[in-house]
Amino acid sequence: MTKQRKTIRLALPSKGRLSTGALDLMEKAGMRVHKPNPRQYLASIPSFPGLDVIFQRSGDIALSVLEGTVDFGITGLDIVKERMLSNGDLLIILGDLGFGDCSLNVIVPDNWEEVCNMGNLREKQKEMQRPLNVATKFPALTQLHFSNYGFESVKVIRAEGALEVAPTIGYADLISDLVSTGTTLKDNQLKKLENGLILQSQACLVANRSALKRNPEVLTFAKQLLEFLVAHLRAAQNVSVFANIQSSSIEDVGRQVLDKDVISGLQGPTISRIVTRGKENWFAVHLIVAKDELAKAIRELREVGGSGVVVSPVSYIFEEEPEATKNMLALLED
Repeated sequence: MTKQRKTIRLALPSKGRLSTGALDLMEKAGMRVHKPNPRQYLASIPSFPGLDVIFQRSGDIALSVLEGTVDFGITGLDIVKERMLSNGDLLIILGDLGFGDCSLNVIVPDNWEEVCNMGNLREKQKEMQRPLNVATKFPALTQLHFSNYGFESVKVIRAEGALEVAPTIGYADLISDLVSTGTTLKDNQLKKLENGLILQSQACLVANRSALKRNPEVLTFAKQLLEFLVAHLRAAQNVSVFANIQSSSIEDVGRQVLDKDVISGLQGPTISRIVTRGKENWFAVHLIVAKDELAKAIRELREVGGSGVVVSPVSYIFEEEPEATKNMLALLED
């Protein structure tokens, strides 16, 4: 049994896109990581004393959380799902952190012109009259995908490094690998299968189930971490909109705004009286609007006489209790 630590540990990726995304997310969510020396693998978050931040390779983070040497980690969902197939102590507590998008796919050589989907691939295997050799860094997920499509004779080869060359040198017939832009596949005369998607991945936050259950301090930190991350991620999808409307009364402004689709909001706008030098009745309306609906919101505000519209970013939107926290607590009861 691992000796109980006095500090809580959070593992972050040490290199690459996931590292940049994780540090950026933590800072924007009000949890800036303080790393005095860029060569150090240990850091802190000043707003959370008693927390150690450890930098590891993305592939090692899931294993560290699984084994309990760290309590929390941010890494790719692909890595986590691969580990989760064999152990239940690895818990996803926030599934989409908004960066690190990629997909795990079945990939075949371009010159297999007749192979466009998993069904074609099964026919190809029959013609070859031997098991297909598939090279991958994700053997468990790959094996499960092929089993789901009824493949009874597939040899999954665990491999590291650049997999794109495997079909060319004869190391494997095909590969399953992560794809982001697809440029590398084209450069190596490879193609994805139409229904060869194994997993859509992005960065996620994971925790050690046993640590959450046995250590109240770890559970308290988990709630705080989720509180700030969820509040920031919700806010990032919205903007704050202020507008001035001339009308006879607050009630009249409210009726006009509530009659619209976007600016009516979930519960309605915040409306207050503006103190003016003249005798006109002006009112300030404050709304929270989804970014992708901002253009429509502006049109609707103008339709009800809105002017002087100001749009500002939102840092946090806190709920009474994040849904992610409720889900985490429910999973701990299983």
